[in-house]
Amino acid sequence: MSNEPNTNAGRRGGKYLTFSLGNEEYGIGILKVHEIIGMMPITRVPRTPPVIRGVINLRGKVIPIVDLRRKFELPATDEGRATCIIVVQVKGIQTGLVVDSVSDVLDIPSADIEEAPSFGDDVATHYLLGLAKTNGAVKLLLDIERVLEASETAALGAAVAESAA
Repeated sequence: MSNEPNTNAGRRGGKYLTFSLGNEEYGIGILKVHEIIGMMPITRVPRTPPVIRGVINLRGKVIPIVDLRRKFELPATDEGRATCIIVVQVKGIQTGLVVDSVSDVLDIPSADIEEAPSFGDDVATHYLLGLAKTNGAVKLLLDIERVLEASETAALGAAVAESAA
């Protein structure tokens, strides 16, 4: 997997669902979002990576759940009333992302999106579409297809298969 930043920020204007993890604001292209649901019981699947919290049964369909706090190595917190799951499509697998809260849908023009700066070879920023400047703040725009690594994506598929068996 490359640590090269995503160089499409200049062409990434559009609508983004924004959400928070701690004090940081993130955005996902609205076309990648299927739905937003409240927290529900998550069934842990043994031998999956720590970022995969488990699976849920959403209207008869097994959906793997990824904890973005764990993925981004943020400290764990208690789930609050605003904690929710954003259901997205990742590499052909419908996946839930646990976030602290959903903020808004913003229409962000390309002119307000900058490339992610390079922090050196040891810092991976390949999963960032860019940095959006909105209302005096910066939002990290995620390329959700690149957030999960190949091993984690394989584990998502395995978690769904194991739960369905």
